[in-house]
Amino acid sequence: MAASLTVAEYVQGVLAADPATLARTITLLESRNLDHQRLAQRVLAELLPHVGGSHRVGVTGVPGVGKSTFIDQLGVNLTAKGHRVAVLAVDPTSSRTGGSILGDKTRMSRLAVDPDAYIRPSPAGSTLGGVTRATRETILVCEAAGYDVVLVETVGVGQSETVVADMVDFFLVLMLSGAGDDLQGIKKGVLELADMIAVNKADGDNRARAELAAADYRAALHLMRPASPTWSPPVVLCSGLADDGLAELWAQIEIHREKMGASGELEARRSAQQVRWMRSMLDERLRDDLRSHPELTGQIDDLESCVRDGSLPATMAVDQIWDLYVAARSSG
Repeated sequence: MAASLTVAEYVQGVLAADPATLARTITLLESRNLDHQRLAQRVLAELLPHVGGSHRVGVTGVPGVGKSTFIDQLGVNLTAKGHRVAVLAVDPTSSRTGGSILGDKTRMSRLAVDPDAYIRPSPAGSTLGGVTRATRETILVCEAAGYDVVLVETVGVGQSETVVADMVDFFLVLMLSGAGDDLQGIKKGVLELADMIAVNKADGDNRARAELAAADYRAALHLMRPASPTWSPPVVLCSGLADDGLAELWAQIEIHREKMGASGELEARRSAQQVRWMRSMLDERLRDDLRSHPELTGQIDDLESCVRDGSLPATMAVDQIWDLYVAARSSG
């Protein structure tokens, strides 16, 4: 990608909410080219006075729970009320099948053509680090462009839930009915992250099953200590397809923001997220620098083999790799 715009042109285009410049700025953020990354950081520095004003909401759920239909309906409801909505999809799982722009815009057909909405999938990749960096910075750029609601959808499963929860103000977990058996398979960690559980597809003949599921989820949450003294995660019923319960759900998200803001927890949460982000980027940079010395690759592979077959303790291998790295840095 040729960086043909100046810092001022990127900044002015984003602040003017020009869709083409917004897309180019996010592409710049996603680039692994060092020159592009330096330029992107200069652009971000200029945009920082204009960020921080959005509702940052993470949305997760198992495949088939109806995330895309839910987000599409919630998004158009919010734009109808005067909000501007950005949807970012985090998918670290596949560079071949996951998170395509066409796929996201097909599944969210109404939001995709809404002039007050913007949909952007994350760059699919093999590491969460790069995806996390790009998505966090994309949130800031979307806020600078005037989007006051940013919905971050986890497309992948597993660790992506944790990283998304650590970049948003509110983490919504969508669940299905039939919880009796499913409850056994719910990861405790996901429930601990949740600021709200919404049993989706609670319509028609499925309503009664959804109510039973909600009771099971409330019982499960009751056994856990809330992460905040100000907020106990509610369990609600909704249907993205029927647009049922979404207004009440969003009202709860606004109450959460008001309470957390008044107690100072929202500001503290964002500050802690920034520090953890800084540390994770530092870890990533150190790992990248370690891999940038090709002369160490074979020696590291040999040490890994020794750890694997039990002939060398992992702690000793780390000491040796670190000594090799320090020597390579000194000689370079």
